[in-house]
Amino acid sequence: MALGLIGLKVGMTQVYDDKGRLAPVTVLALGPCPVLQVRADKPDGYHALQLGFQDKARRKATRAERGHVASEFSSNRRKARQAAGVTLPEKANTEPQRFIREFRLDGPTETKVGTILTAAEVFKDVKAVDVIGTSKGRGFSGAMKRHNFQGLPAAHGAKKVHRSAGSIGSHASNRGSGRPKKGHKAAGQYGGTRTTARNLEVIRIDADNHIMLVLGAVPGPNGGMVMVRPTNKKD
Repeated sequence: MALGLIGLKVGMTQVYDDKGRLAPVTVLALGPCPVLQVRADKPDGYHALQLGFQDKARRKATRAERGHVASEFSSNRRKARQAAGVTLPEKANTEPQRFIREFRLDGPTETKVGTILTAAEVFKDVKAVDVIGTSKGRGFSGAMKRHNFQGLPAAHGAKKVHRSAGSIGSHASNRGSGRPKKGHKAAGQYGGTRTTARNLEVIRIDADNHIMLVLGAVPGPNGGMVMVRPTNKKD
């Protein structure tokens, strides 16, 4: 996975692209993101960067959240480890962060703890990105809303079955089991899941305001947290 950034979905608007076409875009507020930890093959077993986003008031942060980012934070465990001669990991010395996520890397990185990453730096030559977010939760929904089923006939003689899913009994391919196949489309919890919109074209990056405009829609509501990375779609 390539290095990305954490941000918020601001909303949708429309702008003119370089060719004079009117493009529907989603506005993303990305970073700046401080590097909180650098994962390495030893001792973590993988390479990654742990990033934070948005300062959190100290009075609302737990002691663990404050100690995770501050080298001067005092705790009995830290004092005991120092007395035992244990080398403590580096701290970013920032305010507690509201959002913390890791981005896996293919190999070692020269980025240090405490480095501030911005959209203009990370996505400098990137033409398309993947946006990861949590889709809007719609609760327990019927088959027509959840799977775009057509429903049953609504003419005379059909009583209270207009939005039903229809039969879910066994078919010839699994006759004898007496129960539906796995993955059968039916009513159930709709939305509220991690969703990735892939290969979205980057229209514009505003370095001063840490804003990125991407073509099309992205998962989640306005104000929802998103993760953006260079796309891994080859075509």
